[in-house]
Amino acid sequence: MQVLGVAGPSDAGRTALVGRLVGRLGERGRVATVKRLRDEPELDTGRRDTARHRGAGADVTYGIADDGWFATGCERTLDETLADLAPAHDYVVVEGDSRADVPTVALGGRDHAGETVAAAPDADAVDLDSVVAALEEREPFETLGSLVAEVERSPDAQYAGAIATFTGRVRTQEDPEDEPTELLEFEKYEGVAEQRMDTLREELEARDGVHEVRLHHRTGVVEAGEGIVFVVVLAGHRREAFRTVEDGIDRLKDEVPLFKKEVTVEDTFWSHERPE
Repeated sequence: MQVLGVAGPSDAGRTALVGRLVGRLGERGRVATVKRLRDEPELDTGRRDTARHRGAGADVTYGIADDGWFATGCERTLDETLADLAPAHDYVVVEGDSRADVPTVALGGRDHAGETVAAAPDADAVDLDSVVAALEEREPFETLGSLVAEVERSPDAQYAGAIATFTGRVRTQEDPEDEPTELLEFEKYEGVAEQRMDTLREELEARDGVHEVRLHHRTGVVEAGEGIVFVVVLAGHRREAFRTVEDGIDRLKDEVPLFKKEVTVEDTFWSHERPE
């Protein structure tokens, strides 16, 4: 799933630009939107009970009516929202969150945390074609759930009796005496990493009984406890699935050029420079 932010003042046509982007991206796949609200949203639309539920301590409330549904929650992060959307969507456009570390179209000179895809004084000056082309070049937002959903949509899914997965995560400590790891940061050898990942996937999918394989390794900062790398295999039977998952992660670690920096509570170092 590709994620795009739109940051800038509302009088620069921010919401109108989101609408145009949704229309253009909707020609290529399924699109969701997320909008950051500056203040707690007004919940009283004839449903006062939701405010009472929140006041009693509920983190999330859902309202269901004949004309639709809504949900509210003050402790939800953008990453959690994106993770929920990823299995069923190809694109998400995030409006009005300058703090989001996502590829961003910046209007009116607005500062923002993510990489700049385009900058313009207002929405009318944004070239949609160049924005969409630049977005497709960025690394997608993937989760284990989104990769599983993708293989489940395979035309060969009717022949598959197994989906096996592997998730590699940031381990905080190997034992209680270890210095805790706060985060890892990954960089890839641009071009070469993607080529080797594609080759590995093709070779794994060529095995008898294996229908689909998905491999994804995150880059950038990954916090302690978060997933780093995912392998998903759709196969006819469990044995082929398990063996292919194991071979997939072993070969990915051996063959795909990725560089890891570890940040602990007391030190920072690249893995190949780890102090003895």
